Amino acid sequence: MIPFLCYNGFGDIMIYLDYSATTPVDSRVLDTYVKVSKDYIGNVNSLHKLGVEAKKLQDRATEQIANLLHVKASEIIYTSGASESNNTAIKGIAFRYQNRGKHIITTPLEHSSILEPLHYLETLGFEIDYVHLKKDGTVDLEDLKNKMRDDTILVTIASVSSELGILQPIDQIGTIVKQYPKCFFHSDMTQSMGKVEVSLQNVDLVSFSAHKFYGVKGIGCLVKKDSIDLLPLIHGGKSTTRYRSGTPALPLIASISKALRLAYDHLDQKWNHVATLNRMITDSLAHYEKVFINSTEKSLPHILNISIVGIKPETFLHALESHEIYISTQSACSTPDHPSLPVMSVTNDPLRATTSLRISLSHLTTEEEIREFLKVFDECIQMLKIRS
Repeated sequence: MIPFLCYNGFGDIMIYLDYSATTPVDSRVLDTYVKVSKDYIGNVNSLHKLGVEAKKLQDRATEQIANLLHVKASEIIYTSGASESNNTAIKGIAFRYQNRGKHIITTPLEHSSILEPLHYLETLGFEIDYVHLKKDGTVDLEDLKNKMRDDTILVTIASVSSELGILQPIDQIGTIVKQYPKCFFHSDMTQSMGKVEVSLQNVDLVSFSAHKFYGVKGIGCLVKKDSIDLLPLIHGGKSTTRYRSGTPALPLIASISKALRLAYDHLDQKWNHVATLNRMITDSLAHYEKVFINSTEKSLPHILNISIVGIKPETFLHALESHEIYISTQSACSTPDHPSLPVMSVTNDPLRATTSLRISLSHLTTEEEIREFLKVFDECIQMLKIRS
């Protein structure tokens, strides 16, 4: 494992525990981005030699992603990130197949780039159903079966929730959806890529983004089975695919391929390390009367959601920040000053939903960092109690 030191803008060492919001770029990935930017100046779609060389590199990068995910190269659509991928999948299916029906099923755990497009579709006459969750936050499969209808055209459920880290039974959900041939299954796998092996076999559309697994910001993918058609969000001519127009960003494409390959290296070793760090934190926090763990036994160790009752989450976040320790409140894309819908859905506790914090870990995080975090955590708790 390569040690990683985080620095703030002034060169001071900090403790970064917000990896689920974004990750630092791996230097090897950045090297690939820079090299391709310098050495491959041609447009992938140009017919001259420079364009042909660029196209060959793009094809090799796409083939590598396809092999890692066990899909076809023709099924990969490059986007600007997971939010665009999610919007493309949801709106693309809705507008292309609305003649089949306007019923869509999701969960209250989804990222805002899922929920907001669904709210938009509601204004156009689509019906959105939210499947019930079990106590551990996983989908109630019997309720999903009961909610499936002949006019259901899409089920969209993230493989791992961004706030609570809950891993869903994707294969079982996909098996249920497959019984309805007019319906498609989309999964936002942004928080699972590079953390855990997830099969794409029973999923029709998959979204993810490079910056969640140490890649460069500005590139993501939508994996779409060849048999599915979509109405694109962006029209405008030839690209890597007709489903997303624009000049192919070859340096970004090569870099996401590199980042994904590196993410799958030593996956078990990385998991075990993160699980050890997670246990260090949860064992320590168990001693605080007003600290509650919102993540469940089905959550990945990489994401630990907690609530500190009696202290505003923003206040505690900034108290840690004064010590150069960085965590987050809810998801980075969530609406501020609102209760966490995922926490509320799992805990059924409004107080915990309005005081939630997210600690997200990486294989780069060290035990020394966690010990320092726990020490400062206690100092902040005591200080804020005295002030209040």
